Amino acid sequence: MYIQGLANFIDDFLGGLMLISYALVVGSVLWSFFILRVGTPAAAGDAVVTRSVKLLNIGAVSLAASVGTKLVIKGAVLAATLGELPLGPYANTVQFKAGLLRLILALGFIWVAKRLNQAPRDKRNWQIVALLTLPLVVSGAWLVHAVGRFEQRELLMITTVAHQLAAAVWFGCVAQLMVLWRTSRLNDEAKALWPLAITRFGLLGVSSVVLLLVTGLPLAWTYIGSWDGLFGTGYGSLVVTKVWLLLVALGFAFLNHRAGRLWRANAGDPTVTKKVPYYIEAETFILVGILFIAATLSSQPPSVDIPDRTAQVADVINMFKPRLPKIESPSHEALLAGEAGRVAVVDKVPSVAATEWSDYNHNVSGLFLTGMGLLAMLSYVRGLRWANYWPLGFVGLSLFLFFRSDAETWPLGPIGFWESTFGNGEVFQHRIATLLAFVLGVMELRARTHPEARKLQYVFPILCAFGGILLLTHAHAEFELKSEFLIQSTHTTMGLLAVIMAAGRWLELRLATNEGYVEGRFAGFIAISAMFLIGNFLMFYREPLY
Repeated sequence: MYIQGLANFIDDFLGGLMLISYALVVGSVLWSFFILRVGTPAAAGDAVVTRSVKLLNIGAVSLAASVGTKLVIKGAVLAATLGELPLGPYANTVQFKAGLLRLILALGFIWVAKRLNQAPRDKRNWQIVALLTLPLVVSGAWLVHAVGRFEQRELLMITTVAHQLAAAVWFGCVAQLMVLWRTSRLNDEAKALWPLAITRFGLLGVSSVVLLLVTGLPLAWTYIGSWDGLFGTGYGSLVVTKVWLLLVALGFAFLNHRAGRLWRANAGDPTVTKKVPYYIEAETFILVGILFIAATLSSQPPSVDIPDRTAQVADVINMFKPRLPKIESPSHEALLAGEAGRVAVVDKVPSVAATEWSDYNHNVSGLFLTGMGLLAMLSYVRGLRWANYWPLGFVGLSLFLFFRSDAETWPLGPIGFWESTFGNGEVFQHRIATLLAFVLGVMELRARTHPEARKLQYVFPILCAFGGILLLTHAHAEFELKSEFLIQSTHTTMGLLAVIMAAGRWLELRLATNEGYVEGRFAGFIAISAMFLIGNFLMFYREPLY
């Protein structure tokens, strides 16, 4: 059972990694042909192409590893559930065959990338790359929701594959832009190519966005089908979150595209080199969040399939409604006395003590974050240097969570630390979140109070992004989908804000120059405001009783 709890968490996380790896491979191929123009006399130089091929290879290695691991994990979960592994039937499933095909294709990309490293201009190798890309893209049709539907099955499969392709082109090319920027610091040819690549990517980027919208809208309409389905289910709330992040990403894409046009009109315009690289880095945070949401969507039941378990919009509004925080906790003995009812497979009705215990935990955590958010806002006022100690709140929050988040486990409950950590996916994620909060506090405190610790400053946005992804992929119990969704709706909203925090703080650090001083502080204040909002949502949280 230890393995099963860990396997469930890894399986969810691997879905996002697979999409990112797939995007790196497919996006890198399109980048090579349309931006670097490999296979033509006007192709970029060997040094630039070789660095591009390295990213393609990293994507292929990651894709092979994640797909292979996922196939093993699925088999392990199947064996743990049934008591034995039915190897023959498992190998005959559509998902296994499509996954195995992707694994073989990924190995093919690794092989050809090695050859391209030795001969970056070899046309035959690039033809092999193009031939491998087509089945890689098509194989995705058997790994999506559409393959299990009876109506419009083929049309939905094709539409989903086109949607994935557009996302892969966007993310993969943005990752390649980051590689080109880093290469340009040491290579004059890459430096000269940088503004040209920004302008060339404009057409490819706009095309991928149009394809995303043209395919995404009918998919959303088919799988959601109503306003209640959009706002009253886990599937719908993830789509809403995805749209918000997409709008932010489009904002960065617009800034990059505008900088490219300014450079074309006036080659001396510095925006394309002074700011665009950092916009692209922040955009990457947002796109990673979108891809993890897309992976989580594949494990959620579409809204149209659970019409009798859809929450009303009023229920959702009630979850976010401001109210007085609960600052009195029931006793630990009273909580454990009601645990038998909460963990029952049938009914799963939580006791009053369990509900109040959970409300107290969320509300006090919200008070920590709201207080930190207010102090952090004051730190932007000149002369209030003491406010820079606001990250200490994360240390206090982590200690509070360690004792309170899972009361039935060690140190308060009877279930041991290792047994609970690796035997339950939800507890495992709580442990990671607790550790993250502690590390976040210690690192950020030193970064804000010791100017010489420049590298430590980047730990905060990276951990924020990781924490946001955890929240976006966070799963509660498998039954009672309505109450599960209402809890998940708050976690998803906080995950969205955590990703925005990460992007905002990263941009603040990167634009801390005379040219980007105002924009950087504006981005930093947005990041702090996102943390303040997370605190508010937690402070008003109430456990849904449905």
